[in-house]
Amino acid sequence: MTKAELAAAVVLLEAGDWRSAHAIVQRDEHDPLACWAHGIVHLLEGDPANAGYWYARARRPLAADPDAAAELAALRRAAAG
Repeated sequence: MTKAELAAAVVLLEAGDWRSAHAIVQRDEHDPLACWAHGIVHLLEGDPANAGYWYARARRPLAADPDAAAELAALRRAAAG
């Protein structure tokens, strides 16, 4: 996944458009940042089990009560770095 694609997905997620973000992030099942973004998609969708799968693929812990906004902010910082 390119940085531009990931940045576009983050913008969509921040706007609450998880469906459009999903179309972007589902194309890459190997990049940890894409997998993390994919997990956030499923948090916003309301599917914590699927989110857990993608967090595991991203090698990231998923809190019992995750804060999607905080996760998005952390993803934005990680993607910028």
